[in-house]
Amino acid sequence: MQKNILVAPLNWGLGHASRCIPIIRALQQEGYRPILASDGVALALLEKEFPHLQTICLPSYDITYAKKGKYFKLKLLWDSPKIIDAIKAEKKAVKKIMKQYAIAGIISDNRLGVRSKKVPSVFITHQLNVLTGNTTWMSSKVHQRIAKKFDAIWVPDVSGKPNLSGKLGHLKKKKMPLQYIGPISRLEKRDLDFQYDLMVILSGPEPQRAMLEEKLLLELQGYKGKVLFVKGKIEDSQQIEERGRFVLYNYMDSSQLEIAFNSSLQVLSRSGYTTVLDLAKLGKKAFFIPTPGQYEQEYLAKRLQKLGLVPMATQEAFVLSDLDRVKEFEGLNSFDIDLNFGSLFALFEGE
Repeated sequence: MQKNILVAPLNWGLGHASRCIPIIRALQQEGYRPILASDGVALALLEKEFPHLQTICLPSYDITYAKKGKYFKLKLLWDSPKIIDAIKAEKKAVKKIMKQYAIAGIISDNRLGVRSKKVPSVFITHQLNVLTGNTTWMSSKVHQRIAKKFDAIWVPDVSGKPNLSGKLGHLKKKKMPLQYIGPISRLEKRDLDFQYDLMVILSGPEPQRAMLEEKLLLELQGYKGKVLFVKGKIEDSQQIEERGRFVLYNYMDSSQLEIAFNSSLQVLSRSGYTTVLDLAKLGKKAFFIPTPGQYEQEYLAKRLQKLGLVPMATQEAFVLSDLDRVKEFEGLNSFDIDLNFGSLFALFEGE
């Protein structure tokens, strides 16, 4: 009989759900039956990608960003009681799911309450250190304490240098059950003719996603090339609109995104880690605009710019001419990692 494996990504934009897609595919290929659980746009994405798999709605963390970046941490602190309540609620939900679906293993992507002592439980994260400014030491310690309760921690990066996550995904002292699984991506590199000079792809919680969409649609009016603009809004049906040199989609599925990325000369996006993984896998040149006040994205963007790989600008300061800097940077490249999902999934076989 197929073993049921619960896969539960955090609903914080689309990144966590996106990087679970290759893991879900691999589970199916290895003979497991994935049961998918999340909420909001993350769950909607998984339902579109895997319409024949069982999906479950988990309690929402209800994470939104502040309109002004300087209030990002204050907003998270303000929301922390309801996040804690959501974690408690998802722990109760997992107990019911375990019984109803005879779960044999759990893979949680940053959902802190999705684990069980009764079955092997995996935690996926690239944030062993959680950057929160002058409270980084505390947020990192809390996150690590929770992560240690899982049987394995899968980090989507390489263990040595060079790497993609920097201090986010690497500790000076490894006192945790860490496994570096390489820069996983749902996309594959393909040799396609370029159809677009620039691909814009947005994601992340509101209202910052919508604020960047509004700014870029205005700022890019003077762009001379052809633009593919993916808004990152997971809605009931796909909407496609043509406006002069612009082709706009509300969302794309993985197969469409793979073609879109490979047929675009360069990419403009947030500097979320899943986007970094995708761009590295495809060897793309890009420009990053981190979410205002989001320490992780700001760190990644500044680090990759310092390494001469990808230029960046703040959302407030970005102007069209900034894109001219892309040609001065090397772009992202993947690492040759022979990822053996079978050996990773051996955990669920008691091996």
